[in-house]
Amino acid sequence: MRRPKTSPEDILSLANIPELKRRLFFLFLGLAIYRFAVHIPTPGINVEAFLSLFQKAAGTIFGFLDIFSGGALRRFSICALGVMPYISASIILQLMTVVFPEIKELYQEGPEGKKKLAYYTRYLTLFICMVQGLGIALGLERMVAPNGVPVVIEPGWTFRVTTMLSLTAGTMFLVWLGEQMTEHGIGNGISVIIFAGIVAGLFPAIGRTLKFVQTGEFSLVGLLFILVLLFAILVFTCFMELAHRRVPIHYARRQVGRQVVGGQTTYLPLKVNTAGVIPPIFASSILMFPTTISQFFPIPAVRHFASFFRFGTVLYEVIYAILIIFFCYFYTAVIFNPKEVADNLKKWGGFIPGIRPGKATEEFLDKVLNRITLIGAIYVAFICVLPSFLIKNLGLPFYFGGTSLLIVVGVAMDLMAQLEAHLLSRQYDTLIRHSKIKVK
Repeated sequence: MRRPKTSPEDILSLANIPELKRRLFFLFLGLAIYRFAVHIPTPGINVEAFLSLFQKAAGTIFGFLDIFSGGALRRFSICALGVMPYISASIILQLMTVVFPEIKELYQEGPEGKKKLAYYTRYLTLFICMVQGLGIALGLERMVAPNGVPVVIEPGWTFRVTTMLSLTAGTMFLVWLGEQMTEHGIGNGISVIIFAGIVAGLFPAIGRTLKFVQTGEFSLVGLLFILVLLFAILVFTCFMELAHRRVPIHYARRQVGRQVVGGQTTYLPLKVNTAGVIPPIFASSILMFPTTISQFFPIPAVRHFASFFRFGTVLYEVIYAILIIFFCYFYTAVIFNPKEVADNLKKWGGFIPGIRPGKATEEFLDKVLNRITLIGAIYVAFICVLPSFLIKNLGLPFYFGGTSLLIVVGVAMDLMAQLEAHLLSRQYDTLIRHSKIKVK
C-alpha cells in the first residue's frame, strides 16, 4: 500500500489536531526556555574580557563547541557545555556494549532496559560535567584578555567549585529539558536543542558575510559563487539523507486457521546514512578530551600533545574523518542487527528472492549493509571536513556547511517525518470515523 502524500491542505490542518497542537506548543516552549537559559551568565567571569579572548579562538575547537552550545560558550553561561557531556556519556556506554555483555543485554530488553541505560547515562553525564567544569575553571584562571584584563575576577577554589556546579547544573537541566521535549513534544529533544543552537547562530553568520561584502573582503561575484556552492551542498546532503537501498522481501503464502495469509511482496529499506548525525557528534566529543586533559596537567609535553588535536590542523581532520567512518560502522552495527532481521523474516515466512532463509540471508544483508555504509561514511566524513576548507580557502563562518549542515538537515527531516506521521494517523482516524461499518 502506497503512503498518501502530504498536501499543503494537510499542513494547514495541523492547527485542527489537538494532540499535535499540544506537542508543538511544548516543543516551542522548551526551545524558548533553552534560549533563555543560554543567556544566564556563570558567576565570577569578566564577560567582556572572555568575549574578546573568545573572538581570537573563534576558528579553533572552541568555535566548534560554541555552535553546539547555541552561543552559550561565547557568553560563558551556565549552559556553556551544552549537551555534549550527555553525548559523550552515550558514546562510552555504547562502546562498553562490546566489552560488557550485561550492558548489551540492557539495549535488548526494551523499555525497561532503556530506563536503566538512561539512569546510567545521567550519572555518567554528571561525572563528565564535573570533570570538564573543573578543567575549564582551572584553565580560565590562567587566561588573560588581549588588553591584559584577567578573565576570572577572583581566582580560587570558590570560583572553581562555583563554575563546576554551575556548568554541571546547566547541562543536567538541558538533558532533563531534552527528555521532556522527547516525551511531550515532537522529535528527539537533545537533537532539537542542538538544532536550535545552530539555527540561532545562522542569521548572525549571514549578517557577518554580508558585512564582508560591504567592506570589500568578499566580492559580489564571490558571494554568488558561495551561495551556489552552498545550495549544491544542501541539495547533495538532502539527496544522500534520503538515499536508501531497497531489498525486496517476499512472504510465502501460508494458512493460519481458515485464512490464507502472505503471498505479498514488499521491501526492506536500508539507508545509506543509517547512523544519521550521531557519528560526527561522537567524533567531535572524543577529540575534545585531549584539550580538557591538558587543562588538568599544564605540562609542556601534555600541551604539545593536545596541540595536535587543535581544530583545523591536518592531523585533526584526518583523525576526525577516521573516527566518523568508524562510528558510522559502529553505530550502524548497534542499531541494525542482520541476524535478528534474518531470524524475524524466517519466523514470519519472508525471504529475499534468490537467497536462502537463515544464515544466507544474514550474510547477504550484512554484505549489502557494509557496502552502503562505506558510501554513507565517506559522504558524512566529506561533509564534516568541508568547513575547514571553507574557512581556510574561502573565509566562510563555520556555520556554513559541515556538521552543522548535516545536523540541521537531519533533524529537520526527522521533524517533518514525525509531523507527516501524525497527519497520516489523523487521516486513518478520519476514515475509521466516517466508515459505515460499526464495530461493537
